[in-house]
Amino acid sequence: MSGIFKAYDIRGIHGSEMDEDDAREIGRAFVEVLAGLRRKGPEDLMVGLGRDMRLSAPEMAAALREGMIEQGARVLDAGMVATEMLYFLVGSRDLDGGAMVTASHNPAAYTGVKLVREGALALSGDAGIGEIESLVEAGIPEGPGTGSVEEVDIAPEFRQKALSLVDPAAIGPLKVVVDGGNGMAGPMIGPILDELDLEVIPTYFEPDGTFPDHEPNPLLEENRRAVSAAVTEAGADLAIAWDGDADRCFFIDGTGAFCDGDFICALLAEAMLARDPGGCVLYDPRSSRAVPDTVAASGGTTALSRVGHAFFKARMREEGAIFGGEVSGHYYFRDFFNADSGTLPALLMLELISRSDMSLAELIQGYRSRYFISGEINSEVADPLAVIERVKALHADGLIDELDGLSVDYPDWHFNLRASNTEPLLRLNLESLVSEADMEERRDALLAEIRGD
Repeated sequence: MSGIFKAYDIRGIHGSEMDEDDAREIGRAFVEVLAGLRRKGPEDLMVGLGRDMRLSAPEMAAALREGMIEQGARVLDAGMVATEMLYFLVGSRDLDGGAMVTASHNPAAYTGVKLVREGALALSGDAGIGEIESLVEAGIPEGPGTGSVEEVDIAPEFRQKALSLVDPAAIGPLKVVVDGGNGMAGPMIGPILDELDLEVIPTYFEPDGTFPDHEPNPLLEENRRAVSAAVTEAGADLAIAWDGDADRCFFIDGTGAFCDGDFICALLAEAMLARDPGGCVLYDPRSSRAVPDTVAASGGTTALSRVGHAFFKARMREEGAIFGGEVSGHYYFRDFFNADSGTLPALLMLELISRSDMSLAELIQGYRSRYFISGEINSEVADPLAVIERVKALHADGLIDELDGLSVDYPDWHFNLRASNTEPLLRLNLESLVSEADMEERRDALLAEIRGD
């Protein structure tokens, strides 16, 4: 069971790695950890609960709920919702914490739990999840069984909140293809899009935990082929795709080309700074220089964060940032409890394009023609940390930063090299400011250093 406790959540294959008995114990341990964090008795805690559309989710959520009630907590059960709707429940009602039963973008066989404390601040392996693992392994004394449950419908409040953060009248007319990946995007954002001046072409928008069409991970090219084709076939302005629990969204322009998360972050940062001049924008060490360059040109400031939603949410608070973005498609908003959302980036991008005299393809091309990025490239190595040290020594003439892995900056190119949390892999992101050919030459040379070729 210990292998299910990850850096940012708890996750494993349902049945063989994680089952309902585990969920019940995790629920009990979560209450105990929350009680310590909040300095309250378990019976004074109020905790939110949500689940996604996976076939195992109803039973897993019921077991988690049983464990929390057994330890004495009061549970507000939102039922089947997207992850950010659980964050909204916790933040808007000032709850002590919340648990979302989801395996995010993983294949159908997986289950899991994302856990947050007050303010929708995520627990992580560094803060909270490790304590839960220790409690579960040690065994928790039987609780008083005095908790309670109340079922709540937060969808109307969530939609009202989302629309309050844009100007709905400014959106449209646009033709948009949407791909929910048979996940939670359909019920989450579908009713919001229906209120706007949009021609929406839905694909895979009905929740289905078997994922009959494709896995709910739009970062993988094979999962985007259908929606990319649908954009050009329909003559649409753009497409938007979400992952399984819909807390990440991805954009495809009108030509069917995927828009890298770095460039989307830069566009959204510019839009956010127009609303809040001089604000701070957070980005991760893998990002293109397009992000800090755009923020500086827009009169804002930037700060770096370690990769991962738990770290980003904490850093958003520390910096008082108005917005943050990761290349993986997580976008964070001060006005949404510093949490990541798949709804707000979609609405903001629709508003931005509607107000602009340029298409998304034209806006993104402004970055593609100046910033030449490799995308993330994985290398399997026997000793990732030793390889990082070797690469560091080879690039001692660059500006070195080790906030998250190894980042090395030169005047006209830079790279980040990070070890995977769960596999013997190194993940490389590299960018050249010279040309595509220069990026490819430097990428290949660095991969040879990494792989020992």
